[in-house]
This record gives sequence, structure tokens and C-alpha cells, in this order.
Amino acid sequence: MTPAARVQAAIDLLDTVITAARTKGAPADRIIAEYFRTRRYAGSKDRRAVRDLVYQAIRLCGPVPENGRAAMLAVAGQDAAIAALFDGSPHGPEPKAEGELVAKTGLAPKWLVAALRASGLGGPEIAALLDRAPLDIRVNALKADRATIALPEAGEPLVAAQALRFPSGTQVEQWDAYAAGLIEVQDHGSQLIIDALPVQPGDTIIDLCAGGGGKTLALAARLGNAASIIAADTDKRRLGNLAPRAQRAGAAIDHIVLLDPTREMRALGDWAGKADHVL
Repeated sequence: MTPAARVQAAIDLLDTVITAARTKGAPADRIIAEYFRTRRYAGSKDRRAVRDLVYQAIRLCGPVPENGRAAMLAVAGQDAAIAALFDGSPHGPEPKAEGELVAKTGLAPKWLVAALRASGLGGPEIAALLDRAPLDIRVNALKADRATIALPEAGEPLVAAQALRFPSGTQVEQWDAYAAGLIEVQDHGSQLIIDALPVQPGDTIIDLCAGGGGKTLALAARLGNAASIIAADTDKRRLGNLAPRAQRAGAAIDHIVLLDPTREMRALGDWAGKADHVL
């Protein structure tokens, strides 16, 4: 893909993301994944560049933009290199017309800014919403330890026992340590939750909103596979990621339970009154 074609792809994706935002549809990450699933011609660098453009527009625009082109024109208004790609070249966006609609920019929607200020957060914290978040990983204590693990780059140790932080965009998924299950991508907040839980070996623990299993795997690692862990969720797609992740990590998850929101008690009946903790 040419640089201009990447911008046009971002515009097309943003149209879908904006429609989903208005109709409570799929989240942006799922929309992006589906978009590239049907466009195998796009290489890894193309996918990364388009994804970065989409999220740059999402962060920049406070209110929901009118459409994808208006959102990307807002990005172009702050980035001359992007503006130059609105040149009408093949597969690229048409030049900006005089008076054409440009999405409004802002740190966040007005209601959110008001809530943040009411909470005591000020300008620096709100401005940070425009930046890409750093990448946090968890060293898998079943196979390694933060103090001794050898990685291609040195991460910043955080408060959580096995947490390391790297700059945004660090491609840890390409590291041998990731393929071998020595590390997992997991935000620091989730790791702090697991560290704070009053759990101990031998406990029966239900992760009632397991999703893709990040906290489930962290629980198994913290307790050295010495607890009975039940991972449950209503999202079949996300829950389906847990088994291969657990295998890679060497984590013992006793049961993976897909929940029907109308029959949760029936699905979890075997553990009624037996769980020591519910997360």
C-alpha cells in the first residue's frame, strides 16, 4: 500500500468505527481486525500504519466525528505529512475542498472533561489522553522472573511484582520470550488487581468476567498452578483465546465456561457455595 492508500484505508475504517460508535456496535479493535482479515494483500507494516492512523484520529477528535474523512482531515490539520497525502493519487484520498467539513478536535467529549476535572485531575492528565499508552507486560512467574529474565529491550519495573513497561509500539509479540510463554501483554492496572487479591494456594476462584483470560492467567501464575480456577464469560470469541494462551503460558485452568446471560446460575451451579473468591 502507498502512504496515500493507507490514509484512505484509515478513512474507510473510521467510517465504520463512527457508525458503530453511534449504534453501540463493535469496538474499534474488532472492526480493524475484521477489515484486514478480508484484505490479505496488506502487509504487517501497512496494517500497523493504518491502525495507528485510526487511533490517532480517535484520540484527536473529542466529539464523535461526522465521518471518517472529516476525522482524518483533522489529523491532516496537525500533520503536514498527512495533509500532503490528500493528493488525489490512485487509491488515495481526494484533495481537500475549500470549506470542506473538518471534525472538531478536543482532548475528550465535554462531559468527560467535566468529570475528569471534578475528580481533581488537571491539564497534564487530560492532555495525556492524546498520547498512545505505553506497553505493559507481565513476566510469567510459572516460567520466568522479572529480576532475571533476558529480553531484547530493558523494560521499566513497575509496582506490580512482575510488571515491566515499554514504549508504545514495542513489538513484544515478535520476541522469542513471548512465543515461549515467558511474558504476557497485560496492563499494569490489571496486574495490581491480581497482586492485591487475598488468594492462596488451594483456593477455588471464579473469574466471572474472564474475557481473553489475562487476569485468569495472572492468577494461575501467582499461585503456581496450585488453585482451582474457573474462567467464565459471555463472549465466545474472547473466551476462545484463553485455551491457547494458557497452553503457551503453562497455566492450569480447571474449567472454561461460556455463559448464557439468562442462565448464568445454571452454568455455575457446580460451584455454588464452594468458591473462596469471585473476581
